[in-house]
Amino acid sequence: MSAPIKIRAQIQGETADVRILMQHPMETGQRKDENGQTVPMNFIQNFTVSLNGKAVIDGQLNTSISRNPLFTFKARGIKAGDKLSVTWTDNLGERRQDDTVVA
Repeated sequence: MSAPIKIRAQIQGETADVRILMQHPMETGQRKDENGQTVPMNFIQNFTVSLNGKAVIDGQLNTSISRNPLFTFKARGIKAGDKLSVTWTDNLGERRQDDTVVA
């Protein structure tokens, strides 16, 4: 199983700064290991950010994104006690979901 998704939300007035770190190798399939063998493709294809069970961001990634992608955005309407959830699925079918309660 992959490492937990790190989710941070900091409320500043009417908006919240949200930071999401999805820990994943994001292999392109073009890199070679120390033995000269090609490292197979392994990257996040889809991710969803939900607020209290309702999707607010639904995105697609590809091999051009670096290892351990970090996403930041500002959003209105997030308040203390709300539940933020992030789910991703990679090209190998692995799936990860983590959530946090906004403080």
